[in-house]
Parts: sequence; C-alpha cells; structure tokens
Amino acid sequence: MVAGAYDHDRSAVLYDETAWSGRELMDRAGGAAWWLDSLDLPVGAPVPALVASSPEALALVVGGAGSGHPIAPLGVRMTAAEIAAVVRPMASPVVVAQEAYASLGHDVAERTGRRLVLVPPLGTRQLELHAKPDDVAIVLHTSGTTGVPKPVPMPQWRLAARARVNGGLCQLDPESLYGGSAPFHHISGLGNVAVALGVGAQMTGIPRFTVEGWRLLCERGATHTSMVPAMLEMLLAEGELQSAKWRVLQYGGAPIRPSTLRQTYDAVPGVRMLNMFGQTEGSPLSVLTPEDHRAAVAGREDLLLSVGRAAPGVELRIERPDADGVGEVLARGDHFFVLDAEGWLHSGDLGRVAADGYVYLSGRRSDMIIRGGENVHPVEVETVLAAHPAVADVAVVGVPDDRLGQTVAAFVVPAEAAGPPDPADLRTFARAELSGFKIPAYWHFVEELPRNANGKVLRRFLREQHA
Repeated sequence: MVAGAYDHDRSAVLYDETAWSGRELMDRAGGAAWWLDSLDLPVGAPVPALVASSPEALALVVGGAGSGHPIAPLGVRMTAAEIAAVVRPMASPVVVAQEAYASLGHDVAERTGRRLVLVPPLGTRQLELHAKPDDVAIVLHTSGTTGVPKPVPMPQWRLAARARVNGGLCQLDPESLYGGSAPFHHISGLGNVAVALGVGAQMTGIPRFTVEGWRLLCERGATHTSMVPAMLEMLLAEGELQSAKWRVLQYGGAPIRPSTLRQTYDAVPGVRMLNMFGQTEGSPLSVLTPEDHRAAVAGREDLLLSVGRAAPGVELRIERPDADGVGEVLARGDHFFVLDAEGWLHSGDLGRVAADGYVYLSGRRSDMIIRGGENVHPVEVETVLAAHPAVADVAVVGVPDDRLGQTVAAFVVPAEAAGPPDPADLRTFARAELSGFKIPAYWHFVEELPRNANGKVLRRFLREQHA
C-alpha cells in the first residue's frame, strides 16, 4: 500500500478542486506520517480516526501505513455511543478527527477517556515510507455476533494480494479512474480505494452516494465504481446512469434483478458487471463475472440468484453440509484477513456449491440482517428498544426487500396492551443511539413473542407473520 506506485508526476487524486499527482500524494502522506509521529503514539497500535472520503483522509491512511501508525477509520454517521464501543478496546491514547467531525470526536473522546486531536492541514514532506509485509496497513471494523464491531487488521502482504485479485477482476489499471461513493470506513469504501492504490489507478470520490454526487463522478470521467443494486435502480429511475466512460460497475449486498440488469446494459451498453461476494474479513470469496451477467440476460437468469464461482486463488468448502448440501461457506486464500488455524475464513453464510461450481446462499448462520450491504444485529436494536418505557418485550428480524435485499422489522409487546406506543416515537427513541439504517422500517405490535422451551425467540415464525 505504500510501495512506489505513485512516485511519479501522473495524476493520482481528483476530488473537487484538489488534483494531486502521484508524487504530491506521497509527499502529503509523508506530511501525515510526520504528524502522526509527533503525537508520540505506540508503534503498531491502530489510530481511531473520524474521517470521510477526501484527499486528506487518503494521505493520512497512506502515511499511517508507512509509519507504523495504521489508521482505523470510524463511521462518521454512527452515534457517539456506537463509536465509543469500537474505540474502548483500542490501545491508542487519542482519537483523531477532521475538523468537520470535531463535535462528534469530542463526545467520543469524553466517553472513552481519550484525547481528541484534530487533523491539521497536512503539509508536504519527502519522507521514505517503509513497511514490512507483515506490518498492519489499515484496520477496518465489522460487526461481531453480538453487534459490537470487531477490528480486522489488514497486513501489507494480504492487502497487496487483495489488490491483485480485485484489480484483475475489475480490470483496474493506471489508466482507470476509480470513483468511490461508499463510506470511507467500509470495506467497499477504503477497502476498494486500497485496491486502486495497489494497482496504481487514479482515484476520485464523493462523501456519500447521491444522484448529484453520481453526476460529479461522471463529470470527472470515472471508469470504475462499486455500489448496491438499489443505487442502480435509483439512477435508472432518474435517467442518470448514462455515461460513456463507465467500464466496470461492481455491486454486492443483494442480488440484481434481471430487469435492472437489462436496463443497465441499455443505458451503458459496453459496461462490465461484477458481483463480488465477501465481507470485511475477506473479499471476494466468489465472483459472478461479466460473462455470467451477459449469460443471464441471454436466458440464464438463474445465475443471478448465485454469487458466482470461486474467485481466483480461492478454495471453497461447505462445512457440515446437510442433506441438500447446505452448510457454512468457508474459503481459503491469500487475500483474506481473519482465518482459523488451518487458514480458512468462516463466512457465517449458509450456502451450497452446485455441480457447475456456482455458489448459492441460503441465509446467515447467525440472525444478522444485511440491509443493502450494511450489517444490522437484532440484539443491538432490541437492547435499545427494550429500554423504552412503553416496550415490554421486543424482537427484531430481517424481512425481504426488493431494493435492499433485507430490511428491519420489529415485533413489539407493549407495556400497556390497550395503548401501544407510537412507531414515530420509537423511531426517535432508537435513532438517538443507533444509525439510521438500523431503525426498523416495519412495526408489529403483538401480545407475546413466540419462544421455544429454552426461551429463545423463534424468529422464523416472526418472519412468516410479517409475510
């Protein structure tokens, strides 16, 4: 990630009014490394950072990777309580933040006993940035089974392997312009930017996906991006997908509908479509290739129900398959980050591998809800809602959604049967502690929750009740 891919004068970064050559990016990264060194931080300890997609954030990450201070970006749209839960286990004595997130950073610092340090304007310094293959380059966070985010350290050599695999699949090269729109702290955000860095591609981005932001990516001449199918459908509805520059559209988080795929090809005839199945701990496990997508519109629509076949260099295994061949999907490869003693990544997804090698998923091993690529853990939402005085009991489940794959439904047992709480009041109450994507879209008021003999909620009955 800090190798000499950008030690030249070719354009590397295009954001709004900022245009940096590769040399300028590395010099700014040198300035960031010098600043991080000045904070007297423990070497190797991840540095929690409230930063959003920007040239400065990119320079900070590269500088951190090359100075022994790996940056751990945090979700700036999360609440202070959620971020504090991520920061507390970290060894860093500071929380760094861009000026725009100073107030949020102050709240997080107070909750965690850390010192808030604002990122200053990063000057240029011609420092040699070095990293050993096993050094951690960046740290991203994903949610654990209890809903508490867990760190995923990404060593230099495995990140480089990911750049080779993903870059090859996406046909990213130094003439490409990758346009990012995913949150910076997400594997689809910084994770994909790291791939672009690794292959020497040019980069641009927007802080969050909007139709107006998409227009900016098009105006800048972006050739590659990643998204979820819901974004494609929004752009198609607005007539905004067209651009002769787009070469590759990568998506994930939910299947694409055949009608959406056909409309995409009509709008951008030569575009290559990719669906990569993976997670923060490792991606991709499998890939639905551009050729698969073309086959789907030619009649093999069933392929769109799969997540493709094993990605290059990946060995797949179904652990403890049932009579239908369904079990947990395990994968082994150099570009994965969280592995067991034998080198296997446990995806947490249940699925089967058909005779032709295509992987078909059938649900989560856990009850986690995947809403448009974002993970929502029922226990986390339930814990917040259960604190409302009008709620006696509550369970949260994922229900099908055409746009997002899944969305959140809450089943509430009112404290007073004659007067259930107003859903608007519950939304406001939950939003004070939870990100917006975790707030239930559907509210059902019931007399009691179905439970088994051990008292565990039978979520499948709730899903059936919603349907």
